[in-house]
Parts: sequence; C-alpha cells; structure tokens
Amino acid sequence: APVRRSPDVRLGALLIVVSAVGFGAMAIFARAAYDGGGEVLAVVWMRFVLAAVVLHVVLRVRRRPLPRGRTLLALAALGGVGYVGQSMSYFSALTLAPAGIVALLLYLNPVFVTVLATATGRERWTRGRVVALSLATAGTALTVGPTAVAWDPRTALGMGLAVLAAVIYSFYIVLSERPTARAGALPSSTVVVTAAAVVLTVPALATGSALPTTTGSWLAVVAIAVVSTVVAIIAFFAGLRRLGPSSAATLSTLEPVVTVVLAAIVLAEAFTPLQVVGGALILVAAVLLVRSHPTTAP
Repeated sequence: APVRRSPDVRLGALLIVVSAVGFGAMAIFARAAYDGGGEVLAVVWMRFVLAAVVLHVVLRVRRRPLPRGRTLLALAALGGVGYVGQSMSYFSALTLAPAGIVALLLYLNPVFVTVLATATGRERWTRGRVVALSLATAGTALTVGPTAVAWDPRTALGMGLAVLAAVIYSFYIVLSERPTARAGALPSSTVVVTAAAVVLTVPALATGSALPTTTGSWLAVVAIAVVSTVVAIIAFFAGLRRLGPSSAATLSTLEPVVTVVLAAIVLAEAFTPLQVVGGALILVAAVLLVRSHPTTAP
C-alpha cells in the first residue's frame, strides 16, 4: 500500500523547498545588485540591515524575547564574526567565479562539519562518513578541475573564497548549536543578523562602499534581505519543526541545485559534463553526511 503523508509533513517539505529556493536565488540577486553598481561590502551590509529590521518586527509581533547574558554575547559574536566572515567570503566569491560553482563549493560545509565533529571527539568516524568524504573530495576535484586547467587567477581566487565561506560556515554551525538551542531559532537569528549589521556599519561607512544606483539593483538587495534571508530562515525553521533536522537538512541540498539552474537560465553559465558529475557527487556526499548528523541543521 502507498505511504500516506500527513498534511503537516507535506507542508513541512514545501516550506523547506521554499527556503532552499530563497537561499539558492541569493547568488542571482547578488549578481543583479553588482550589475547596478553595488559593491560587495555595501550589498552585504544592506542585506543585514534590512533583514534585521524585518526580523525585529516579526519577533515583536510574535512576542518573543531576545536572549540575555552569555547566550546573547555568544550569538552576537557568531553574527559579528562568523556570519560576517562567511557572507563577505561568499559574496566576494560571486564577483570572481561562476555562481553555480560557488554554490556547489559552499555546500562542502557538511564535510567540514564532520571533520570538526570527529576531530573534537564529539563523533566517531564511520564507514559511511569516510565514503561521503571521499565522494566530496572527488566531486570537488571534478568541479574545479576544468577551471584549474585553464588557470584563470580571478576564478581560482573566487573558488578559494567559496571554500573559505564553507569552512567558516562549518565553524558557525558547530559553535551555534548550544546558544541557538537555549535561545530558540527566531531570537537567535535576529541577534545574529543584527550583530552582523552593526559590525559592518563602520567599515561600510568608513570606506564609502558604493550602494546600488538603479531601481533594479535596489530591488535585488531587498530580495536578498527579505526573500533570501528572512523568508528563507523562517521557512526553514517552520519546516524543521514539522520534518525534523535530518529530513530538513537533506531537502535543503536543493539549494545549490536551484543556484545552478538559475545561473544557467539567467546568467547563461555553462557546466562541463565533468563538472556536472562533480556537483552531483558533492550533493550525494552532503546528503549522506547530513543524514549522519540527525541533531545538526544548517
């Protein structure tokens, strides 16, 4: 007999897909913001400023308190250091390398999370994790290989920044587990995004980083803040409650697929057959690894 899914589970899956589309479209919105004159620092800064405003409104409407004490400080540090570093690396990578490759390399973060968890003794190596890490390594080689052969320094730097973003994000995931559990998802997200906005305000104003100059590029920045940050975060955590961490994280691997497809349609980016295989291996490895971390969600 066919398995019947409850409406709550179906809604949860739909919410995770909405979240993945929102996060996946961020790279395309970023390119539009850059085309309209926006510089990386200004775009990232406005992303966090606008998202922080919306999240504080949502928090107030839902009557949720902000965390206090050490939890508040820990989340603020995660936002001001970890999330800022990850976002600056990712958005800078998008100015140098194809958006699809950047998205796939960012999704190496489950690999780095696994390495961190095992290196610190929180988890043990298993045969499945070794296989997943091997697939991810092979997939990365195939994904970046054609570019490495051509040796375009700008693209190579962009790919390096994408990997750096994945590494930073991995530390962010591991370190945020406890304070997020204490404070709750929405208050934690609000503090993290607000801290990132505050930290970026001084360098953005001091350097005079250029803001977008066209209506379309400003709409792209608003879309990054609202669609690819606030809506994506809220949809993910709403879906997480209905599906559980493992299923939610697995479905979230749609995110780089969305980026690759949109990049091909909107930006006319093309992948070689080897890069397609490499990207598929990275996604398979990500699925295997997030399934082995049932308590950890992006």
